[in-house]
Amino acid sequence: MKYSSILKAFNDLTPAELYDLLRLRTQVFVVEQNCVFQDMDNKDQLCSHLLLYGDDQLVAYARILPPGVYYAEASIGRVITSLKSRGTGTGKVLMETAVATAMNLYPDQPLRIGAQLYALKFYERFGFKRDGEVYVEDGIDHVEMILA
Repeated sequence: MKYSSILKAFNDLTPAELYDLLRLRTQVFVVEQNCVFQDMDNKDQLCSHLLLYGDDQLVAYARILPPGVYYAEASIGRVITSLKSRGTGTGKVLMETAVATAMNLYPDQPLRIGAQLYALKFYERFGFKRDGEVYVEDGIDHVEMILA
């Protein structure tokens, strides 16, 4: 699949892009993972939004948080791929793009993420290292990871 990516600040997102990313986040985090939580957390307005398209459809998404918004370090969060795109390498493309983008936006900054525990090995492939104990967030086991 050929991918195209868009990186935008919140205020630069079109209504259709915002709808698409919120719809995908809801499909994955709320419906698929059966997790009732407040996805819209007033951090989106401070973030850069990475949208990955394949065949003119939003197939993956991540938000890039500046230092101090969630952690002292810059961060990548809300990392998702659509159900139909899993197992195709889309997640790998998304994370490679997200890490490169975050490092470009915040050079000389480590990246800290709060990874769902089941995805630990996935993030390790990109150089993230576990940094702390398992904690429960919204009913799901997580662990902090850092990329120096």
